[in-house]
Amino acid sequence: MVLLEFAMVPAGKVGSYSPYVARLLDIIDKSGLPYQFTPMGTILEGEWEQVMAVVSACYQALSVDCERIGVNIKIDARAGAGGRIKDKVTAVEKTLGRKLAT
Repeated sequence: MVLLEFAMVPAGKVGSYSPYVARLLDIIDKSGLPYQFTPMGTILEGEWEQVMAVVSACYQALSVDCERIGVNIKIDARAGAGGRIKDKVTAVEKTLGRKLAT
């Protein structure tokens, strides 16, 4: 199972990126994969091929009207069950003995 965090932005565009981010989040949400959207990127959980297919679809969606695209990707690949998006946070909260504002 893979946790993949990525951020993808069009380079050279002026103004708010939210229309581009919304375009990508529509693809991510429709993928059916577990995800967590944050102000600085999005975390996906799934098999390697699944998460990479979503990243590729997002790239294709931006490349329609963006000549240059910046992409940052972090990957944590670990054999075993899913649910790690929530489990990792829960484990830290348990260690602290309290809920975190996530």
